[in-house]
Amino acid sequence: MTPARAHDAATRAPAGSPVAASAPATPAVVVDDVSKRFGSGASSVHALDHVSLDVATGEFVCLIGASGCGKSTLLNLMAGLDHPSAGTVDVRGRCSLMFQESALFGWLTVAGNVELALKLRGVRRAERRARARELLDVVHLGAFADKRPHELSGGMRQRVALARAFAQDADVLLMDEPFGALDAMTRDLLHDELESLWQQRGLTVVFVTHNVREAARLADRVVLLSSRPGRVAATFTPGLPRPRRMEDPATGAAAGEITARLRKEVARHAG
Repeated sequence: MTPARAHDAATRAPAGSPVAASAPATPAVVVDDVSKRFGSGASSVHALDHVSLDVATGEFVCLIGASGCGKSTLLNLMAGLDHPSAGTVDVRGRCSLMFQESALFGWLTVAGNVELALKLRGVRRAERRARARELLDVVHLGAFADKRPHELSGGMRQRVALARAFAQDADVLLMDEPFGALDAMTRDLLHDELESLWQQRGLTVVFVTHNVREAARLADRVVLLSSRPGRVAATFTPGLPRPRRMEDPATGAAAGEITARLRKEVARHAG
């Protein structure tokens, strides 16, 4: 078994690590000394504290940590939905954001939901329908193009959301616990589809999850945030060959090492 290789703290992946050795000169995402506070005065919430992180082009990074540690806040900053209180966030290229809920429009068909993303990109009407069908075929939903979201299972709706994310022609895919509400079998199937699409398209993925084994299964690098305020407490490079399975002993060993460090962070905060 190959345990996760851990690198403690502070900023970006250290020189000489597998990630740093292969990272391009221009990363896809640069988070530089970012802090974030909500509100002001004594009642303010200090969500992130001096977080620095580079994500290489084509890298799959998972963010983990205890509830309230700032994972989703950091993702929202990357997506441009909010602004840091201090520091800078630079995403180089078009990005799309996928949530835990599919957030599909119920009055549109499956194809219509995907076409809407193409319309917002300025794709001509004559091209939109064909392109939407192509993307639905990629996620194995071509036969459901004319269905409404309420006619689909939760896993199928997330596949539509994935197709819609790809319709945005993103370079960086930001994912906020997209499979957290799904059953284990559906989640496993979507892991396979996401990994295949990520590799085929050369995407950069930043994926928030509470599931440590999911992170070990998917990630090139796992970034552990401390309890609030969120700081980069450690990074792990599982270093496992692909394809991986959730049930593989090596995946379990890597997840166990990460979980041990996560427990320490939770205990430190509790104390």
